[in-house]
Amino acid sequence: MPFRFKHHYTVAEARKLLPKVSQWLFKARTARKDYMKLEERVGTMLRSGADVGGDVANRWVRTLADLRDVLREFHEREIEVKDLDRGLVDFPGIVAGQEVFLCWEEGEEDIEFWHDLETGYAGRTRLE
Repeated sequence: MPFRFKHHYTVAEARKLLPKVSQWLFKARTARKDYMKLEERVGTMLRSGADVGGDVANRWVRTLADLRDVLREFHEREIEVKDLDRGLVDFPGIVAGQEVFLCWEEGEEDIEFWHDLETGYAGRTRLE
C-alpha cells in the first residue's frame, strides 16, 4: 500500500522543529487576527459604498500574504495544522511500519503521542 506522505518524521526530527512550529503558530494566529479585523473594516467600507483602497487595502492584502506565507511553512514540510487556536499539529511518521501522525499540542513539552491517519486526536496513543 503506498504511503500518503512523501516525508515521514522521526520523533527526533519533529522534536527539533517544535521551536519553529511554535513561532509559526504564533505568526499564523497573529496574522489571522489582524486579517479578520481588516476584513471587517473593508466589509464596512464596502457596505457604505466607500471606495476601498489605499492603506487599508494594502494592509489587508499584506496581512493575507503573511498568513499564506506562514501556512506555507507547514505545507511545504507536510506538517498538518489541525487546530490553530489550540496549536494542535500532526507530523507524518511511521510507527510499527504503519503511516501515522506524530501528534503535538502547544503547551506539551515534547512529542509523546501518535494516532493513525483517520482517528485524530481522540485516538492518541502514547509513544513507547
